[in-house]
Amino acid sequence: MRLLIIEDNALLRDAVAQYMREAGFIVDTVTTGDEGLWAASENPYDVILLDLMLPKVDGMEILRHLRKKENPVYIIVISARDALEDRLEALDSGADDYLVKPFPLSEALARVRALLRRSYGKKSSVIKVADLLMDPVRRTIRRGERTISLTALEFRLLEYFLYRAGEVVSRTDVWERVFEDRSGGNSNIVDVYIGYLRKKLNAGGESDLIQTRRGQGYILEESTP
Repeated sequence: MRLLIIEDNALLRDAVAQYMREAGFIVDTVTTGDEGLWAASENPYDVILLDLMLPKVDGMEILRHLRKKENPVYIIVISARDALEDRLEALDSGADDYLVKPFPLSEALARVRALLRRSYGKKSSVIKVADLLMDPVRRTIRRGERTISLTALEFRLLEYFLYRAGEVVSRTDVWERVFEDRSGGNSNIVDVYIGYLRKKLNAGGESDLIQTRRGQGYILEESTP
């Protein structure tokens, strides 16, 4: 999952970014409002953490512009403005959540995860399809009685498929949402890593949950007899 942090305070920006990366997210950061508006408009993000008091373009302007363009990305405002009218203005302008600085990094992470669950229609933090179970908080994966160990990239790949279980996702979708460095290759690399993931998921002789749809992409769903 890919996050964007638009924050001009270097200490806070770097701390949040590092914490989110350690939790398994791909994180992009920018320091000014104009950079943030461009990044949010040109790239697919799952969640944006948006400061309000930014140089060049104000955070509220970014928020209103994205909503005017019907950008569906989830936006959490992070601001030192703690007055009720500030919170109401942001929420009424299209923000999905509001965090007052200073805030615990663990709370920011929990709110990001809550928005992701809402985005993909998941109520529980634990995701299950057939005998495959993932706990993104504890970062554990089991298939039946077997524990599966994945690399960070493989974990993100499986998490994305599980959040979108039952949907066909294109290679381009996966490439943009899961792969951190997209400058050194192309979406064909998706096929390679899906091969790695399948091998680990099916190491106990289980059925293949990730199916290829020729000309469309992939789908993760419970296999039928």
